[in-house]
Amino acid sequence: MAEVLKVAEMAGKKYTASVVGCGVGGCMSLNALAASDRFELVAACDVNEAARHAVAERFPRVLTYASHQELFEENGTDVVCVSTWPPSHREVVLAALDLPSVKGMLVEKPLADSYAAGKGLLDALRAKGLPVCVPHGLLKLNHGREILRRVHAGDIGILKLVEIQCTGWDIINAGIHWLNFFVMLTRCEPVAYVIAQCDRSTRTHRDGMQVETFGITYGETASGVRVVMNTGDQVAVSREGKDFLFRIVGTEGIIEFWAWESAYSILNEMHSTGHLVEVEPAPDLPHQLHLEALAQQMDTQQPDYMDAESSLMALEMVEAAYVSSRFGTKVEFPLCNFKPPTPNDWEPGKPFVTKERKLERFE
Repeated sequence: MAEVLKVAEMAGKKYTASVVGCGVGGCMSLNALAASDRFELVAACDVNEAARHAVAERFPRVLTYASHQELFEENGTDVVCVSTWPPSHREVVLAALDLPSVKGMLVEKPLADSYAAGKGLLDALRAKGLPVCVPHGLLKLNHGREILRRVHAGDIGILKLVEIQCTGWDIINAGIHWLNFFVMLTRCEPVAYVIAQCDRSTRTHRDGMQVETFGITYGETASGVRVVMNTGDQVAVSREGKDFLFRIVGTEGIIEFWAWESAYSILNEMHSTGHLVEVEPAPDLPHQLHLEALAQQMDTQQPDYMDAESSLMALEMVEAAYVSSRFGTKVEFPLCNFKPPTPNDWEPGKPFVTKERKLERFE
């Protein structure tokens, strides 16, 4: 009974919070923290002076700093939201873990710039027993949750294929969202392999990362569920007026949806000609829903790492796609066992020439 009362008391607790990095992801955390009655937004930092000025104008009571070192030295908070670019996550997260005040963390996706680094961070958080959220909006939006429930309930039979089309984005910055949703559709089933091809002709960069001009990522789970993802600067999405398309194919039906739109269509035995389902949008921001779930874990001191694990699985697929394209080979999982193939001069599609035929040319 005492434990129940303690949890009930903690449910009303307001946690102090700070944000490291005030770009797009950081602003989502800032807005979510300010909107929630579970948090008190205390401080933020960014190396960019204009970003700090924008935060100070929007949130006059929030203290701003030029670095995470300065922030951590003066303001130890209950929650730290890390929204810097992926290669810097390790330094910031490990520094935050040294703060005696920290009870939970938000780390933007991808967890790090490589699967190994992301796993290292998650292992470090686990070792401290700290809950962490990695915000993937589709997992918290009402239509995303409803689609997951319907697929898991067998409304389209046994899941066989997920097709993803995405224009104006790439494998790491947007594809990690889409692949994370695929991972959750399969209930985090182990991935067998990934094979991908990336066009790099325009030397495109986005969100500080070098990305593909056009790319195809193909993966398969242990039981044979396939994912085919098309990303790039200009992808012809096969639904007029849409920039994103998910087509989820089962043995008894198809669900199609359009990423952030609060709607989906379903074709199955009950809806033999197809049916458009419009879903009431969630009243709160996706980051807010993630953070409030984090607060509940801090209340009970019972971390739930499922969302972080699914994000890490998606990151492994992202990295495997780029590795596959770089070496021109299928990448079998786990990624940590991958060994680059020995270079060779084999050209698929080139007429095959035997040793005997080569000799004939010189006779």
